[in-house]
Amino acid sequence: MNLGQIEQRGMVLLGCGKMGSAMLRGWLADGLSPQAVSVLDPFPSAWLSECGVRVNQELPANPALVLIAVKPQMMGDALPQMQALGNGDTVFLSVAAGVTLANLSSVLGAKTPIIRAMPNTPAAVGAGITALIGNAEATPDHLDMAEALLRAVGQVVRLDNENQMDAVTGLSGSGPAYVFHMIEALAVAGQAQGLGADLAMQLAKATVAGAGQLAAASEETPSDLRVNVTSPNGTTQAGLEVLMDGKDGLAPLMSKTVAAATARSKELANG
Repeated sequence: MNLGQIEQRGMVLLGCGKMGSAMLRGWLADGLSPQAVSVLDPFPSAWLSECGVRVNQELPANPALVLIAVKPQMMGDALPQMQALGNGDTVFLSVAAGVTLANLSSVLGAKTPIIRAMPNTPAAVGAGITALIGNAEATPDHLDMAEALLRAVGQVVRLDNENQMDAVTGLSGSGPAYVFHMIEALAVAGQAQGLGADLAMQLAKATVAGAGQLAAASEETPSDLRVNVTSPNGTTQAGLEVLMDGKDGLAPLMSKTVAAATARSKELANG
């Protein structure tokens, strides 16, 4: 990751909760100087106060980048603090869900380069995936810088248009919670078949984590992997016949789940 511009001009984190902290940990681990980072956060964590970054101090005059990592409901109070840095060559990178490029531009200025990103919680262990899209003022170099930063916490994809962000939110942004609930449900199902709670949870966690790792590493599609592990008339086929039921199975349920989250993302974006 090329940290030259950020090392020279500095960067600002507006808010540094779980997601901001996960990103900051990745950047510091990649060699970013703590003194190049200024954080504005009303309730800094103990780790943040001790990791060497500048917390709630005077901001650099022309930082290379501002990361907007406050919760959407706090945006109205927090974002105006950054107006003085707008309409220049400071890049604003927002990870706030449901806050559109137009919303951000209306506060920061029409000439401000702004990039909107949607990471997800596995970023906390460097295994997230982030989708990003920039406004008309964001140049290819700006997008490259944002992507380099975001790769510190996982994969990065670029969207063709901002309308895709709602579906991304419904799928990958909210998706980890769906998987966590699947682990819960799998463990409860194991208990119902006579397993102890701790053993069932250990089996469920390892099964989901291992299957995900295999799917990510394999050149075969998830569909091929499913077929390969399913013996005719065996136990897996018996289970899949329930799970793949066209009316009550996982596919229609997941379709409704992602659609509900996508719809809510649109509602948030529209105020």
